[in-house]
Amino acid sequence: MTTLPKPRQPELKTSLPGPKTAAIMERDSQHLSTSYMRPYPFVPDHGEGVWLTDVDGNTMLDFFAGIAVSTTGHAHPHVVKAVQEQITKFTHVCLTDYPQEITTSLAERMVKHVEKPGEKWRVFFGNSGAEAVEAAVKLARNHTGRSHIISTIGSFHGRTYGAITLTGSKTKYKRGFGPLLPNVSHVPYPNPFRPPLGATAETCGQAVIDHIEGLFQTIIPADEVAAIIIEPMQGEGGYIVPPADFLPKLRALCDRHGIMLIFDEVQAGMGRSGKMYSFQHFDGVQPDIITVAKGIASGMPISAMLAKESVMTWPVGSHGSTYGGNPVAAAAAHATLDLLEGVVKHPGCGDSLMHNAAQVGEFIMTELKAMQAEFPFLGDVRGAGMFIGLEFVKPDGSPDGKLRDAASMAMFERGLLNLDCGEAVIRISPPLILTREEAATGLEIMRDALRALK
Repeated sequence: MTTLPKPRQPELKTSLPGPKTAAIMERDSQHLSTSYMRPYPFVPDHGEGVWLTDVDGNTMLDFFAGIAVSTTGHAHPHVVKAVQEQITKFTHVCLTDYPQEITTSLAERMVKHVEKPGEKWRVFFGNSGAEAVEAAVKLARNHTGRSHIISTIGSFHGRTYGAITLTGSKTKYKRGFGPLLPNVSHVPYPNPFRPPLGATAETCGQAVIDHIEGLFQTIIPADEVAAIIIEPMQGEGGYIVPPADFLPKLRALCDRHGIMLIFDEVQAGMGRSGKMYSFQHFDGVQPDIITVAKGIASGMPISAMLAKESVMTWPVGSHGSTYGGNPVAAAAAHATLDLLEGVVKHPGCGDSLMHNAAQVGEFIMTELKAMQAEFPFLGDVRGAGMFIGLEFVKPDGSPDGKLRDAASMAMFERGLLNLDCGEAVIRISPPLILTREEAATGLEIMRDALRALK
């Protein structure tokens, strides 16, 4: 009988935080911006795959991937090689002024995932999700000649002035920074677990559509609305998946009124949901503009704003970015797409990382839903692929943020890196190279942590 090797486990050599971690965190508190959050006492030193080791030698299983950024895990050999090769050629020549093959071919690869027959798309490259969102809003206003933008409650679109105006998740992002961007309104996001507007899980999508149409009759002239921006699957608001009928109905609403539909795919895109973009889980939906960042280049800073050619009508010189489309970051993006598309295979991850995200994500979802029977405070398990939200509730069904925080820390103390979102949600967004065996290890840590809360 063959004895299978025991799956790798977290290794905690010191108490958390260890002495080196504590010392660095003290220096950090003295010299870095007071705006930085420090939810866990962890200072990384190096990583390999889905594992991160801190400066004290404590190795943790990564279930949040730097907020859905480290698509291919840490120090993936294919990505490292691509970066090393490019950095020996040139590191910057400013894409705003000079074309480069590496970004031209990257744009060609990206639009292939969204173009329909007879349709052509173009790409603007930036550095961050917020920059992509700013570009999208500028383009929508410039193209339509209209000014109003509609966003959603619970959304997160970035922290620059325009992006933070669109964000609707937390007041702390806006307090003390006004005045913000004018002509922006927010409408509810259709959350089937907590339906807005007095609706049900089945009717909340239509209720939001009716709410928007009502605003057009009473408050916001529809012919002054340039765009509606929405996350097809909402990220920081709680990893929420809308009802299946909502996005098609939103597309139809935009078509009726000549409004641009912008999909913010910064967190849920780039294969995380099991498809390249999360909106592709909803039949018959095609946006006018898409913003992507985070997982596009496995941690290198690059973002993209994709738009239909018929929409990208702003004139030469009207928008640009000094560092946007940096060639080293573009090389990392190419390597990441190689793995997402299956051009390069990662051991143990099937045909592609998108395929792996779908398969392993389904396993995680199934196991978490089974845990609900043992842990009644797990009110909802939702998501797609490796974009999964776990919502904690009180006995009356209301959000239990305090219990969520305790659970998150208990998981961290057992060697699982995780991150919260929404009022009472733990997001599960590991690197897409996570295997079923590694997922099972993480789930067992979660189960042990949850039992300690009972």
